Amino acid sequence: MVKRRPVSRALDEAEQPAGGVLFRYIETSGLVAALLDEDRNARLAIMGEGLRFASALTFAEAARALLKARLDGRLTVDEERALLRRLRRFERSCEIADISESVLARAARPFAVEPVRTLDAIHLATVEQLGETPQFVAVVSRDRRVRENALAMGYAVE
Repeated sequence: MVKRRPVSRALDEAEQPAGGVLFRYIETSGLVAALLDEDRNARLAIMGEGLRFASALTFAEAARALLKARLDGRLTVDEERALLRRLRRFERSCEIADISESVLARAARPFAVEPVRTLDAIHLATVEQLGETPQFVAVVSRDRRVRENALAMGYAVE
């Protein structure tokens, strides 16, 4: 079971990276690109400076993407198992935000660049609920709508 810690905790000065990014939000498409597509740029973005955090949704979606890839014949059972192990290891290295009522309430309201699909809105609302200055947060995503909205909200996008 993954420990759920508050993601809005402030970092001590000793923990703050020199480059300025304190938090790195890992959205599902970025994680799946790193795991399944072996996207080197996605891997580098995920492993960049700052505390990694994600929504609980990220890991459910990523596991489903691996299952779908196996069912579509893109992965063998053994490859899927190996990637699921990597996913679980990565999950243990992240701060994880539950999908709270406040996240769902925010996800129901409009975003700067509409239309936004519901699951993408949950990711965007989770980033916003972190409550950190956008200049200190990087969003790792390969999804156009998430990227456009994150930029409109003032976040760096990788």
